[in-house]
Amino acid sequence: MKKLKGIRVAILTEEGFEESELLKPKEALEDEGVKIDIISPESGKIRSWDKKDWGSKIAVDKTVDEASEGDYDALILPGGVINPDKLRRNEKAVSFAKIFLQSGKPVAAICHGPQLLVETGLLPGMTLTSTAAIKTDLKNAGANWIDQEVVHHANLITSRKPADLKAFNEELIKTLENIHSQRVNNTAMAGAIPE
Repeated sequence: MKKLKGIRVAILTEEGFEESELLKPKEALEDEGVKIDIISPESGKIRSWDKKDWGSKIAVDKTVDEASEGDYDALILPGGVINPDKLRRNEKAVSFAKIFLQSGKPVAAICHGPQLLVETGLLPGMTLTSTAAIKTDLKNAGANWIDQEVVHHANLITSRKPADLKAFNEELIKTLENIHSQRVNNTAMAGAIPE
């Protein structure tokens, strides 16, 4: 049985995302019944970066203009050197990520992914991790950077690299299970007949 049926997750990305950092979480969540939408500034297809060269293409489901935070239960930000750097220069992409952080909904970012969050201005006081390459950027943005496989602080889940994907996916699934359970309980309570 798909235990997360009814949960919807947005993956915000651009050309040059690290292939495994998008496809592995997408696959893990879809296996649990989650509906995923790929969100990007432009429609069509975008290319991944696969370790040392361009990889496969993936279809964009909605542009940032078409997507609404209210339609989703969580946001995933895959890494890749090119992807977050392009996104952080796009005001609408930054705004989309910022709304998620402010909403309290889970935001899961891996490797270079947290680089986009610097532009939100919401990192002061947050504890997180990332690839060591952007550690100084995150510290300069006010974040408390630690070197750990996965860090979950407030509504932000972060990991360092593709080797951490198992822990990253497990933490994300556990968090979404809590959301799903609360939703099921609220629905059951709403349907209860008063005495």
